[in-house]
Amino acid sequence: MGEEVKVLGTWASPFSNRVELALKLKGIPYQYIEEDLSNKSPLLLKSNPIFKKIPVLIHNGTPISESLLILEYIDETWPNIPILPNNPSQKATARFWAQFVDGKILGTASKYRSAKLEEKEQIIEQVGDEMRVLEKELKGKKYFGGESIGYVDIAAFFILNMFLIREQVMEIGLISKQKFPVILEWMENMKEIDVVKQCLPPKDKHLAYITAMVASSK
Repeated sequence: MGEEVKVLGTWASPFSNRVELALKLKGIPYQYIEEDLSNKSPLLLKSNPIFKKIPVLIHNGTPISESLLILEYIDETWPNIPILPNNPSQKATARFWAQFVDGKILGTASKYRSAKLEEKEQIIEQVGDEMRVLEKELKGKKYFGGESIGYVDIAAFFILNMFLIREQVMEIGLISKQKFPVILEWMENMKEIDVVKQCLPPKDKHLAYITAMVASSK
């Protein structure tokens, strides 16, 4: 039976990048459709009418929204090369850490742009505290799930890569080898994997994009 798989996304979105990496890891052919978020397509508005956001996975005409939910859907639909553990407690733990990345680390960092000057330092300190928790979870392991790329690696990698790009633009100095040697070594190892390289936004283009975004928010 033929499968029709489409991904609605944007090239710089870590959430879109997650979905593409999961599909590539499993060898699932798909059609990628780049969305202009300032002029959203009828397909996106129809596929995600509640939030009107990317990414959206459309599988045989059925749309699935929210990147972490899409990752779970992909894993259940194409169980070859699993990205989530079969063990229920290990699966719950993986979900917890993915939610920690999105809800705590990214949630705290997202407050930075609109924060007052005196609040910015406190936000950076809080993100650092949360990153140390993540570093401790990874210590002693090749990947968050053990010996192969899994759900938490896919969830965390593109978010932290976006942080590194923003750091170069904003000169914040949050993520360094002195502060987070385990996370940075893991990120370098991830970047050596072919399918990960294929999903990474081009660095110069990404830097220009973030620079323009930061400039427009001033």
